[in-house]
Amino acid sequence: MNAPILVESADGIARLTFNRPERLNAIDVEMAEAFASAVETVLRDSAIRVILLTAKGRAFVAGGDLASFRSAADKVAMADAIIGPMHKGLKRLAEAPAIVLCAAHGAIAGAGMSILSFVDLAIVAEDATFNMAYARVGVPPDCGGSWALPRIVGLRRALELALLAETIDAAEALRLGLVNRVVPRPLLEEEALKTATRLAKAAPAAMARTKMLMRGAFTTAVDEHLDAERSGFASCAATEDFIEALDAFFGKRSPRFTGR
Repeated sequence: MNAPILVESADGIARLTFNRPERLNAIDVEMAEAFASAVETVLRDSAIRVILLTAKGRAFVAGGDLASFRSAADKVAMADAIIGPMHKGLKRLAEAPAIVLCAAHGAIAGAGMSILSFVDLAIVAEDATFNMAYARVGVPPDCGGSWALPRIVGLRRALELALLAETIDAAEALRLGLVNRVVPRPLLEEEALKTATRLAKAAPAAMARTKMLMRGAFTTAVDEHLDAERSGFASCAATEDFIEALDAFFGKRSPRFTGR
């Protein structure tokens, strides 16, 4: 339980929990390396269809560990030691077939806001607050924040969030489309597991193809993208899950997908 990232898995869902609550889960070298390692561990399990990111304590992730930077003689090396493993893990999550869902509460700042923006889906508690924070310490975003935010909220709003580093609440985050859903704090765990379970029960090939197509939509030419849609549909139509989906539809019952 003292590990910086806790890893659990069951029923096709892997949970990665940031576990440095006494520091509001601020990311230091140990946590960054543990995150990259945990991602590799869960992705080796072909049964995992959903990866759920959560956090212990009263905050999700309050950014990078500024104390580590302050005490480091070589601050550039320290930045690389933290950002390198975090980016390695995030790249693997972006390309993975599993859907990545974030369930967050409390302070979501700096790298925490970047991570939440970068993953596939996000549910937050009503007490969540958001601040890009980087400008306050004189650095640009990392952990995918500058890639994800413009795609979610548009360029002008993303620049405002990053350059002014003002705090917004959960209601504003929902209005901007930064999060998918806001729920009362006591219901966050229940809603996150309900959503993760629903995703885990879906046809995995279809979920993976949809994720790939959506994530590539902003950088792929339209003709290439249409070809990718056609190829993706055809590959899923060749699966047993597609036959099961058709049988379930006409049989007026819920499908039972097996991933074959």
